[in-house]
Amino acid sequence: MKDDDHARTLPFTELQIPHQRNYNSVSFPLVLSRNPTTLPFSVSLFTETITTHKYILHSLLLESGAVLFRGFDINTAKDFNDVVEAFGYDVLPYVGGAAPRTQIFGRVFTANESPPHQKIPFHHEMAQLPEFPSKLFFFCEVEPGSGGETPLVLSHIVYERMKQRYPEFVENLEQHGLIYTRVLGEEDDPSSPIGRSWKSTFSTDDKNLAEERAAKLGTKLEWLENGGVKTIMGPIPAIKYDKLRDRKIWFNGMVPAYTGWKDKQIDPDKAVTFGDGKPLPADIIYDCQRILEEECVAIPWQKGDILLIDNLAVLHARRSSSPPRRILASLCK
Repeated sequence: MKDDDHARTLPFTELQIPHQRNYNSVSFPLVLSRNPTTLPFSVSLFTETITTHKYILHSLLLESGAVLFRGFDINTAKDFNDVVEAFGYDVLPYVGGAAPRTQIFGRVFTANESPPHQKIPFHHEMAQLPEFPSKLFFFCEVEPGSGGETPLVLSHIVYERMKQRYPEFVENLEQHGLIYTRVLGEEDDPSSPIGRSWKSTFSTDDKNLAEERAAKLGTKLEWLENGGVKTIMGPIPAIKYDKLRDRKIWFNGMVPAYTGWKDKQIDPDKAVTFGDGKPLPADIIYDCQRILEEECVAIPWQKGDILLIDNLAVLHARRSSSPPRRILASLCK
């Protein structure tokens, strides 16, 4: 069943807007809006409609990889929390992730709190960890002054282009995976997009407990004299198989680790290597970055937008912006 067939069974209207792409007659992302003739608006009616039709919405997400809900007059973190709850996905605690975040309401957190002028490279959320979100929600509480888009790209398209251009490199990735190395400070560093401290990362200030929690995430810790810690994760698979869609996907943090993990404590050349410890070729990494940009969709945020992303199917990023901009997030199992 095509997207428009699904949409006709919902009290929503499918929108075609600039910047969208179309793959095999499926819009990416799919954009749904309120149909005033069939859905008088209130937050409670919206959430009831989601709960009633969540299996159809899930099938739409499976087809497209991302669904943007626009024009539903969602205004607050509580409203957003209610919408997320209506889908029925289990919450995923943010343990082991790199971004500095603050809990706002219920299962709603700020998105990455690094300075707005900084770009965040394309990534799957928590791809370097054994347990990562299957679904991501983003909510535009405050529309950016300018810029600040959250570009999206389908990971199987990236895999196909990389496999075609660099078959030997991709074969090495599939065989060896990747090792990620980071240095976490003792306190959060809000100037860095990966500035979460080890205390925040592992939700404790007890080093023994931090080591236990790190071990559950497949992470080794090496404590440093300055109170920080080096984390070593991997080897971790860099290519995954998406069973639901029957295709291989580009699921790794190679580009963000190499191009975006540089801060006061981290050398990007050492941040990511092949799983056998051999260095990655910089030219291929930067070409992969170009492919991601060529294939991405970047729709400007509007106040009240809610974006649902399948974290297996889609990579996301952040473009620089001028204030104000406030995007909230929620992670789901």
